[in-house]
Amino acid sequence: MVTSMTTKDAATTCDLAIIGCGLSGMAAALFAVEKGFSVAQAGVSGGMIFATGLLDVMGTHPIETGHGWVDPWAAVDAVSEDIPDHPYARMKPEIIKESIASVISFLGKNDLPYVKNGELNSEILTLLGTSKFSYYIPQTMWEGVRALKKKRPCLIVGFEELKDFNAAQIVGGLTRRWPGLRWKNICLRDTINVSSFVSGDILARDMEMPGNVKNLVRRIGPHLNGAEAVGLPAVLGMKRHRKIIETLSRELGVKVFEIPTTPLSVPGLRLIEVFTEGLAERGVRQFFPERIVSWKNTDGAFLLAAGRGTGKKWIRSEGVILATGRFWAHGLRADRDKIREPLFDLPVHQPEKRAFWHREDFLDLRGHPVNRAGLSIDDQFRPLNRAGIPAFEKLFAAGSILAHQDWMRMKCGSGLAISSAYAAVTAFSNMKAPHRKIPRN
Repeated sequence: MVTSMTTKDAATTCDLAIIGCGLSGMAAALFAVEKGFSVAQAGVSGGMIFATGLLDVMGTHPIETGHGWVDPWAAVDAVSEDIPDHPYARMKPEIIKESIASVISFLGKNDLPYVKNGELNSEILTLLGTSKFSYYIPQTMWEGVRALKKKRPCLIVGFEELKDFNAAQIVGGLTRRWPGLRWKNICLRDTINVSSFVSGDILARDMEMPGNVKNLVRRIGPHLNGAEAVGLPAVLGMKRHRKIIETLSRELGVKVFEIPTTPLSVPGLRLIEVFTEGLAERGVRQFFPERIVSWKNTDGAFLLAAGRGTGKKWIRSEGVILATGRFWAHGLRADRDKIREPLFDLPVHQPEKRAFWHREDFLDLRGHPVNRAGLSIDDQFRPLNRAGIPAFEKLFAAGSILAHQDWMRMKCGSGLAISSAYAAVTAFSNMKAPHRKIPRN
């Protein structure tokens, strides 16, 4: 990571600056370095700390009917036709597939493999005792998909110290569909050196300590009683998760799989670590954790200020991709009378009045109009100004900051983040002046 203090005259110079370090920002940085661009990236903790690790393409449309799709690509076609301003409508399905395949390849090469069921979504059990459809599944969770599909005798194991994982609730919600499903809570304090209350990230690192996996085997083994699969919370190691699951499966003689947990999400943290380390190795200059707080556009280049005070650092780039997320990540800001984009002061597509942001019923199946607020873009993924034309020639936007989508309810967050990042980088590549040197002063 970049840690040295710089002045404007000694700014880090690059082809493309990525603002944001969520999934869309990380994917944009990956696509840019793969095209041979010099890249700088700035941001604070992105939404991946909340991520289950599942990579959705499209799961629900229309959201008011709750219609779930087994074929995500048929769903993408339907959304593109029904919502012509949705970001997916600006991309061919082949582009979406290519972008996601590139990220999956990167993750696999960095020991975080994913699995999918051909071109279809897979059904996977959730922490709440329900199931959902997703496209790419972490390999550590895949045996759970297979066990659910075949209704194999299965034991769900919870840890008494991990208070936000309820094995009984999972089984209670699925037992009618899956009569061979049982649960058992075990106490780790006598076998693993943990406190009485732990978070998933702490427990995941504890799992990698010598002897702890063997102790876990001894605690689970007596409760198998014919189970062919064992599901555990997704805390089975931060870096050595594949090895830990292989060991558990071998020693217990059953298939072992992880179940997504609540934040801090270990699968999300694994994604963050793989992207951060892998992109640094590929030459991305990282300004973490730093927000871009101001900017100038001079001599055809952007000059971005990362951080404040004496620690302020400067980035000079030919192009910028804005992947700052929504409200929680400060990509959008809700004032008393309107929603605004706080960095570039870009106009935000939104309901005419604040009174129309939300519907009267909090649980309205249609969702709330505020959830589709965001930046309007052209076909090159450039944010539009108030005149309806690109605000800057080489300013692009990607991810959940884009308008006309409700990624959480549509179950399209990962696919949208990755593919829009790919589209933005491709557009910059097509516009970039060959051999152009960015002025330093």
